[in-house]
Amino acid sequence: MHRRNFLKRSGVLGAGALASELLGLGAVSSADEGAMKEAGKAAEEQAPRSALGRPIQIRMGGYGPATTGFSLALKRIGDRLKARFGGDVDVKYVYNIMDLGYRGEDILWLVEDGVLTVGYQSSSYLTARVPELGAADLPFIFDSNEKARAAMDGQLGKLFTAQIEARMNYRIAGYFENGFRQISNRLRPVRLPADMKDMRIRVLPSKIQERTFALLGAKPLIMDLTEAIAAVKAGTLDAQENPFFNTVTYGVYKYHRFHTVTNHFYLSRPIFIHRTSFDAWPSELQNEMMAAVRDAVAFQRELHVKEEEDAAATIRREGGEILELKANEHDAFVSAVQPLYHEAHELYGRELLALVGL
Repeated sequence: MHRRNFLKRSGVLGAGALASELLGLGAVSSADEGAMKEAGKAAEEQAPRSALGRPIQIRMGGYGPATTGFSLALKRIGDRLKARFGGDVDVKYVYNIMDLGYRGEDILWLVEDGVLTVGYQSSSYLTARVPELGAADLPFIFDSNEKARAAMDGQLGKLFTAQIEARMNYRIAGYFENGFRQISNRLRPVRLPADMKDMRIRVLPSKIQERTFALLGAKPLIMDLTEAIAAVKAGTLDAQENPFFNTVTYGVYKYHRFHTVTNHFYLSRPIFIHRTSFDAWPSELQNEMMAAVRDAVAFQRELHVKEEEDAAATIRREGGEILELKANEHDAFVSAVQPLYHEAHELYGRELLALVGL
């Protein structure tokens, strides 16, 4: 695409503010037209910029340290955009919005309102707006990373993408892997659902997750990440559920001795882009962003496997106990949540349930 056409389609700057129509120019006289054509030819020799001659602003955000696979994946996306477009894109990062006083869940509105351009969050956080995503919270529907990834990259992910984009001001570019979640607690070893009786456990803002742990005999409490970390440190929260890597990243392993490999949920983190901004970008930038995200997803997923292994080693090194369930113990957890599968048929359509194996 010629620079002139690129400019006409690049009106979004900063936090999504629209540039004036047609480069902010009024009617053009015939005398000016020739000069503009000459200027346009010269402009085509350069890389594209925004409609006002400034770099297109792209702000990427998350809620973890710069060293996590999610943050490194964002940087990988930005590096690719900079390599392609140079100074015509201005890419900056807010790796952990909680460092600025925000809650983890605030990433949703920060991107939807255009304060940030790109973000990610566990799909459970979107279930209030997109109830269909609750199907991804159903326990024990996947038994391997490979099957879960195939579903999220296939028809299940496409259905979720369509539902999210229909209800929120996002373009969904792909799905990071948050992976399988395990139970940690400060009270006792957990091998059977009975061991969780009356245990106060933090869950994500999902009715399905809340119902799951109620069926397991615990007392589920929906909390934002910031609240959960504070409650773990204060000792007012008995348990939490997370991948090992998150348990280590947020310091929970320092307070919880007991860890059980339940693999009860597999969660993805949608990568969402402020739709108003994205739709105003020229096609070159849209296509490059999507390609960069596909590459970053593969990178992050591969890195996640090693992060989980390293986190488990850290937990053991610091005195934590990691319990591997025997087959009959795992079956007891699956049996305890059976009522939820029957309830799911009243909540979700047949097509969606088929995509999660129910």
